[in-house]
Parts: sequence; structure tokens; C-alpha cells
Amino acid sequence: MTDHPHPHPSRRTLLRLAATAPLAATGALTLGSGTAHAADSAYVMAYFTESTTMLEANYGLHLAVSTDGLRWTPLNQNAPVVTPTQGAGGLRDPFVLRKQDGTFVVLATDLSGTDWSRTSVHIHVWDSVDLRTFTGYRLLKLHDMTNTHSWAPEAYWDAGRGQYGILYSSVNSSGHNVIMVSYTTDFRTTTSPQVFFDPGYDIIDGNLTIGVNGVNYLYYKRNQTLVGARSTSLTPGSFTPFSTPVSHGGTEAPTVVKSLTSNTWYLWGDTYTPNGVFYAWQTTDLASGTWTPVDQKLYTQPLNSKHCGIHPITSTEYTNLLAKWGAPSWNRLKSYNFPARYVRHSGFVGRIDEYPFDPFPDSQWKLVPGLADSSGVSFQSVNYPTRYLRHYNYALQLDVNDGTSTFAGDATFYRTAGLADASWSSFRSYNNPTRYIRHYSYALRIDPISTATERQDATFQVGY
Repeated sequence: MTDHPHPHPSRRTLLRLAATAPLAATGALTLGSGTAHAADSAYVMAYFTESTTMLEANYGLHLAVSTDGLRWTPLNQNAPVVTPTQGAGGLRDPFVLRKQDGTFVVLATDLSGTDWSRTSVHIHVWDSVDLRTFTGYRLLKLHDMTNTHSWAPEAYWDAGRGQYGILYSSVNSSGHNVIMVSYTTDFRTTTSPQVFFDPGYDIIDGNLTIGVNGVNYLYYKRNQTLVGARSTSLTPGSFTPFSTPVSHGGTEAPTVVKSLTSNTWYLWGDTYTPNGVFYAWQTTDLASGTWTPVDQKLYTQPLNSKHCGIHPITSTEYTNLLAKWGAPSWNRLKSYNFPARYVRHSGFVGRIDEYPFDPFPDSQWKLVPGLADSSGVSFQSVNYPTRYLRHYNYALQLDVNDGTSTFAGDATFYRTAGLADASWSSFRSYNNPTRYIRHYSYALRIDPISTATERQDATFQVGY
């Protein structure tokens, strides 16, 4: 495998975006992967989790939801909603597809952890009516090849065949990874495994977008970059590479998602190390094959998420998923002018550090009613719940609440419209009302704010 040491199931781009399937709510057909159904107004993301020291390694199915496809709310406190019990007992690269009957199917690589030498001819499969309950769990055999794998499964509806195709990464007879396809009508048996795309060199992580102005697009990973191929048919062997590669360091797991409110397409990618970070690019013309990086201020991945797949859902499904699984009881705070950095405590000192890091709970906060004034907020640490962020000699630190009025005042802030961007937030000190929380050399403190730089330093996004 010449591409990378662990071309894991990555990609699983669940995205396929509208999957040419009828929504159960309306019975109307979607137009293909490139066009979501008119009823779709939100997104669901499927993923698993890892972190820098594997503190957050969890190989169950995780879900998050979003109304814009950029900022995500993890469900079930970022814990799995279902976990495999067969095969390797864990999954990577989960993929969600809305089938022709309006229900969902979930596919995932049969692999727990990072032992890339482990091979499986199976993938995990669940059926779901609403992504709130999962039934019919099973292993699905994709091929009979020995000593090779079935990574990053993704499914699509092939109207010409009247079957679903399941794409996956595997090693062909030439000894390099290719994108394979096996066909099915019921996700219980498959027939006719074929090479779907083989450009003659090692590739993994195929992500298919169907029917955009009569063209189908296949994005995949080659040499740590994301590259596209295209074809006017879905015939195996018909795709031709065409796009300009994009990457941010070593990048894999491409997922193409169309905005539900504009003509913008987003290409998500994931760094391939266990401490994966998502990056996004955008275009208004898939045919151009060129992508522009998206400002990191505009998107936030679910905490510790890896190899995501994204699919459009209806507003009712979005509401029902939140009602079933709940939003996190904690928040993270992203820096406005250093959007790769999040507010955290380290050695009980408040600062902003670049994500990812462990222990990751250092960046999780409960925004509770202010200790000195319930109309304000106090920042309670998730992993040290007796401690709160407070100022001391104007520097912010994490201290145990001693019950005094001085501590309560030091640990209370008023949340205001962001000083640099009103859609973000700033935090004014309760007992030093001319001062706001800001970062300076990455350390947090409270200061008077006057310059444009200071306003940016004092602006944060409250999210997950």
C-alpha cells in the first residue's frame, strides 16, 4: 500500500447527498447526489472518535446534526448511539444513505482501532427508519478476495441497474488499492464485485456525487491529497481523473456536500493521523475541479470526530434527533482570530490552544448561571467540576470555588455580542466592568478593550 501507512476506511463519506431517494415524509424523489430533496433543511453527520493520545478512541456510531452543514451539534453527549457487536466489535468510516423507500441504511468498515493489517470481507450494516432506532444489525459480505480489506463503504442508487452500488477500498490483483463496487438490492447479499475505479496507482476513500448537470463525480485520496474523477455514467471503469489536488498536510476521507441554501459545494477532508482535524474547501462549480479553502471561523467539527459522512435530512428529522439524543451539556469556545484554537485550562491556567489536544476535556465548559449574578455566566470545568475560570490579578485561572463573594465576582461574566463580530460572543467582567476576557500571547486575561486587534482577541464562538 503505497499511499499511506493506514489508508483506513477513511472516507466513508456518507455524504452522497441526496441519494436519489424518496423521502418518506413526502414520497417525492430526490434528483441525485448533487441535489437534495426540497424538504431537506438540515444535515446529519456520522463519525467515530479518536484523540491525540487515544483518550477518546471510540469505535461506535456517533451522530451530529447541523442546520448549515458547517457547525455541528454532537448528539448523545458525543457518545455512540449504537456500537457493533460482531466482527471486530468496532467500526470506522460510518456511512448513511437514504434508500429508495425513504428509510436509512448505515454502513461502516469492520475495524476497531488502527491495526491496518487486519482484513475483513464484511462491513457492518444497520437499518433505520429515523436514525433514532437501529434494527437488523448484521455483517454484509462484499467479496471473496483473501488477505485484503473492505474499507470506507459508501452506497448509492444506480437507477440504470435498479440496484444499489456499494463502493469500498480494496487491493486488486496488481497489489494496490482501488475503488471496488458490489451491487445489492437489499443490503443483505451482494453480487458481482468489480473494480469501479483504478487509475493505475494506489487510491482509497471513494466518495460519489451523482447527477450534477449530467455528470457524476468521484472524489478519493491519492498521495495524501484529495482528487476528483468524473464520468457521464456509473459504469465501472468509466471515470477519468480531472481535478486539481487539495490537501492540508496529509488529507484523506473526502466528503462532498452541497449547501441547501446556495449553489456552494463543500469538500471536507480529514488529516489521517489519529488526532484528525477536518478541513473544508468550497466551489460553486464542480466541473471546474478547483477548490478554495473555507475560513476556519465558519466551521467546527464535532469534538474528536474522524472520517465523517454527511447526509441531508428534513427539519422534522433534525428536531426528532435532538429530542431523542439531546445536545451536549457542555460547550467549547473557539477563538475568533485564531480559529484553530479553543479556550482550555492547562496547569489550571486559562489559555487558547490549537485543537486537537489531550486531555480533551480541558476545553469543555458548562456555562452556568453566574455565581455572583444569575443573569451572567460562570465557566465550570467539565473535568474539574469544583473549579471555575476566574480572574486573579487580571489573569484567568481555574480555581476551586471557595464560596466567597470575591470568588463569585471574579468568576462571573456578562455575555455580550462579540466585539469583533456580533454573531459571536464576548464576556465582560462582573466586578471589573471595563474589562473583557481576551487572549494575549495565547494566555487568557481580562483587559480594557479599544483596538481592533483587542476586539478580535476578546471575541469567541460558543459551540461544541
